[in-house]
Amino acid sequence: MAEHVLYGLAANLTAITVLAHVIYFRRHHRKDLRLAYIAVNVGVFTVVSLLLAERADVAVGFGLFAVLSIIRLRSDAITQEEVGYYFVALALGLVNGIAAVIPWLAVLLDAVLLAMMYVADHPRLAPRTQRRVVTLDVVHADPAALHADLEHRLGGTVLSCTVTEVDYVRDVSIVDVRYRRAEQKPRPADVATPYPTRPAWSVRGEAR
Repeated sequence: MAEHVLYGLAANLTAITVLAHVIYFRRHHRKDLRLAYIAVNVGVFTVVSLLLAERADVAVGFGLFAVLSIIRLRSDAITQEEVGYYFVALALGLVNGIAAVIPWLAVLLDAVLLAMMYVADHPRLAPRTQRRVVTLDVVHADPAALHADLEHRLGGTVLSCTVTEVDYVRDVSIVDVRYRRAEQKPRPADVATPYPTRPAWSVRGEAR
């Protein structure tokens, strides 16, 4: 049993390193989530291995991690893309913990999961988009004017936008925007911009 656990541990550490560092971190550059994926993966593998060694009911372990994963996902705002990496990290820990008695099967399933994430999140297949929550000091009644204003302020092509809050008293609107940043090109100094630059707006969000 100990030998199988060592095989599974080696396969698991290799797989989570490829997922968290080689695939995720090199593309998204978030150290906090890289650490979270590794910690969750190793924790799942450790507990599953202990349950199997003690001949405990594995269903209890699955239920426990389901509850923990829900709490974790509800406690922090992360994108659906990052949720996908989160569950693959969980799956790798489960696969290598349960299938350690059949090393070739564990390696095969690891390869399938890693290949799937590498291809699905490849920049050539899914061009990078960004998400921003923008607070504007204007309320646009015309959707076309809203799109044009956001594209001017953000310097990209707006793919979708949703007005989440409007305050007619203060003339403020909050918009959830997904856009693709355009290539920066030098602009002549004497060209007038269609929208004046005003300081009373803010942006918060994340790249995808």
